[in-house]
Amino acid sequence: MASRVVFSRCSLAPLATMALGGMALAPATVFAEGPSDFKRKPIYDDYDIPTANPAPVTPPPVAATPVEPVDDEERHHSPTPTERLAVHIGRGRLALYKYAVAAENKVNETMDSAFNLEQSFTSTIASLAPSRESGEQLMPGAIYVLVAAMAGSIITRNRSIILRASLPLALGIGAGWTVLPVTMRNISDLTWKYEQRFPVIAESHVRLRESITNSISFAKAHSQVGVRYVDEKVTDAREAVEGWVQKGK
Repeated sequence: MASRVVFSRCSLAPLATMALGGMALAPATVFAEGPSDFKRKPIYDDYDIPTANPAPVTPPPVAATPVEPVDDEERHHSPTPTERLAVHIGRGRLALYKYAVAAENKVNETMDSAFNLEQSFTSTIASLAPSRESGEQLMPGAIYVLVAAMAGSIITRNRSIILRASLPLALGIGAGWTVLPVTMRNISDLTWKYEQRFPVIAESHVRLRESITNSISFAKAHSQVGVRYVDEKVTDAREAVEGWVQKGK
């Protein structure tokens, strides 16, 4: 094994020596300057200076294109049946769209008015109720008002129709003003607000109220006069009786 390594090294040594000798015996020529065929551009060469006003260049004439005459048939071209049908369809669609928009607006207005009416009704009913500060309760007071109205209808069941219609209403209103004054005041204010929309009804209501007020004041004055007259007569009678008693003694 060692002999093979020695023989291989001995065989490579002459080959390396021959290669080095060949390189030394065949020298290459090295040029210190560049190749002779290379030409440099001198720095003092003349170059073309453009003139300040170059001569105008006239473009070549353009050949005029012939214009074809337009026929009268092409100018006054009548629409085809398809085009007329498209126009009618477009008009129909626009009309249908207008009707649809109008119907939608009408429905929206109706719904808005219904919502406003509902809100107005609920707010009106809520405004009729008495406040908590007043301490007024609706439930027992409403029962008293109904009992008074029923009593009036029972009293006038064998009377005329006018009396049967007016007396229960009068007793109910009187009981309402007695047991539910705040609620009746709210109802009166609401009624007056609606009556102001009709001047004739408002004026008649004012006249009726004034006549009732005058009648009540007149009745009070006459009652006071009657009470005073009765007191005077009673006083006179008592004095007369006392005088008779004193004379009898």
